[in-house]
Amino acid sequence: MLKRIAVFVYGVACYGVFFATFLYTIGFVGNIAVPKSMDSPATTPFLYAIGIDLLLLAIFAVQHSLMARPWFKRAWTRIVPEPAERSTYVLFSSVALIALFAFWQPLGGTVWNIENPAGRMLMYNLFGLGYALVLVSTFLINHFDLFGLRQVWLYLTGKPYTHLSFRTPLFYKYVRHPLYVGWLMSFWFTPTMTVTHLVFAVMCTTYILTAIRWEEKDLVVLHGSKYAHYRESVPTLMPSAKPYESPAPEYAVRRLA
Repeated sequence: MLKRIAVFVYGVACYGVFFATFLYTIGFVGNIAVPKSMDSPATTPFLYAIGIDLLLLAIFAVQHSLMARPWFKRAWTRIVPEPAERSTYVLFSSVALIALFAFWQPLGGTVWNIENPAGRMLMYNLFGLGYALVLVSTFLINHFDLFGLRQVWLYLTGKPYTHLSFRTPLFYKYVRHPLYVGWLMSFWFTPTMTVTHLVFAVMCTTYILTAIRWEEKDLVVLHGSKYAHYRESVPTLMPSAKPYESPAPEYAVRRLA
């Protein structure tokens, strides 16, 4: 029982680190109420600064993708208790982001600057809407499973873990990756686009477009014909005007055949 309690406390602590990091991310990207933001004054030579920033983004991308792969999870759970695997992934992702915040080097320079108050307010609203979409999307697909709390809770109560069934709630009927749409909105909707912000947005967008391909291969393996049909029917990032409809049962039989 002591091990179950320890794993549960560990999972809750990892979630706490994640949520604090998520809140700081909003301030960091939006230059809002944090001691060091993306567009703090540049203090380092340009080439040196951009080299550090690209390295920090690469570290996060490699960690975030590598630890999410099924083969890595199978190997990793020989070391980490299986119920704590997702919480550990969340913790490592948060640490990678914290390192990015700590060592990020602003580059200076301005790509665009919207001076009209209404235009600036519109950009800030779309920026905030992006983060709201990210958070809501996680709850639609099960926020607590995504961040490891469901796994450690089931372990604490002695219940076996079961994978979530394939569902397409709300936004997921119109676009396959509303969570990524939210992230893209938060990266690109800014009233002042600096060179620093542009580098960050371009690199993060490139990573998202690449990660979608890897993620969807895993989802097809996990959910089979259901996800294959969903991928054929619903756009990746640009919402469709028509909601998704699940295929008839005979479609799944034909796909399996």
